[in-house]
Amino acid sequence: MAVVLRKVLGSVLHRSGSSSSRHNSELPEDHPPLGDLNVIPNDVFVQILLLLGPRDAARTSSVCKSWRALVSGNAIWVYFIMNEKEPWDALVFAETHLQLCFVPPSQLSFMNIYSKRAMVPGSIIIDGGSGYCKYGWSKSCSPSGRCATFLEFGNLESPMHARFHYFFTTIFSRMQVKTSSQPVVVSLPICYVDDTESARASRKQLKEAIYSVLFEMNVPAVCAIDQAVLALFAARRTSGIVVNIGFHVTSVVPIFEGIVRHDIGIEIVGQGALKLTAFLRELMQQRNINFESLYTVRTIKEKLCYVAADYEAELQKDTEASCEVVGEGWFTLSKERFKTGEILFQPLIGGLRTLGLHRAVALCMDHCVAAEATPDNRWFKTVVLAGGTSCLPGLSERLEKELCKILPASMSNGIEVIPPPCGADSAWHGAKIVSSMSTFMDSWCITKKQYRQMMRRNMICTVEQMPLDFFMMF
Repeated sequence: MAVVLRKVLGSVLHRSGSSSSRHNSELPEDHPPLGDLNVIPNDVFVQILLLLGPRDAARTSSVCKSWRALVSGNAIWVYFIMNEKEPWDALVFAETHLQLCFVPPSQLSFMNIYSKRAMVPGSIIIDGGSGYCKYGWSKSCSPSGRCATFLEFGNLESPMHARFHYFFTTIFSRMQVKTSSQPVVVSLPICYVDDTESARASRKQLKEAIYSVLFEMNVPAVCAIDQAVLALFAARRTSGIVVNIGFHVTSVVPIFEGIVRHDIGIEIVGQGALKLTAFLRELMQQRNINFESLYTVRTIKEKLCYVAADYEAELQKDTEASCEVVGEGWFTLSKERFKTGEILFQPLIGGLRTLGLHRAVALCMDHCVAAEATPDNRWFKTVVLAGGTSCLPGLSERLEKELCKILPASMSNGIEVIPPPCGADSAWHGAKIVSSMSTFMDSWCITKKQYRQMMRRNMICTVEQMPLDFFMMF
């Protein structure tokens, strides 16, 4: 059926093309002599366009004004877009809230968006966390591989440039792609948390080292975004507090309109996934439960552990459950299942002297109020969890409950704690949203040429700021 329609369309376009050439390439008058095609009802014609597909549907807009009006309507292109792999809510969020200027969804031209998104090249996404790195194609549904993060890749005493080069070379080798073939999206981990001049310089050095290495490897364009910001984007938000439970530490990051607010302050809690795994190991050893390695304990943690809504009440319940670890058999836990996650809220249970997770988030909220970043003080009441350990069942509900307990009513009213939107891969999926935007290459990427121009300007500015005495030395 679609083949026949395309032949008819080709004939019509040929006629309209020759006709329009005699009228200075203007569109034909409404209702040109197209025979029986003139009497096709609009709803039937729309169904024909859907059968033709996006490319041929767009071509029909050159036939006449009435057809152009139908083809330009959002309904047809919404249908085409919704049949793509990209979730519909992610697309609308990207094309509205992540644009340089806000555009209401009702005013979007989805025909224009579809054509622009079709031209956006696929990207390689590299999400380097504090424990593991996730990498893969932006056109894929999920990361294709994992490896040790670039913060701990190779010899930590070797220069940053050499470590990054080794790391990125390994990623491209594993993906079996040429470095010059695709743009790269890199997530930047929270490494330097305060707003001192030294920390700002360190963050700048980290970012420039990544750009420098990738452009030396002939990558055509690079987009580098903070990891916490990408996790927030995955939750379809641009402002809020991201609680990223990393491998070693937990970061509580305030983000306003897509920018990490270092001036407000990032709270660091001295425990992460590794501490929880180590604590579960101790609990299992106390019960003489034998296991091969820490990896086994981590697997058991991911399968059996959860966070209790009420710790004291949970102690009175029968919570025994079992799981199988491949190659090692079955393991049975009881109270250990919820005691493991409880150290996030009661660190002393695990022998840790650090802030409880809820108190660190509350402290960050206090700083947000004091900073008066915006007249609307509701932006920080959205809390998004990120990181593998944040996937523990019950964590979001417990955190919300504890925050409502310790915060005044004016601050606790309206708090929403959102579980990891895409599990442990939230930041990767946030990068996927950005990399598929219609404005990705123009607004979010830096090309090799732009990077060289930027570095040249920085060098000139540095020279201009040098005192005259410096030049008199030569």
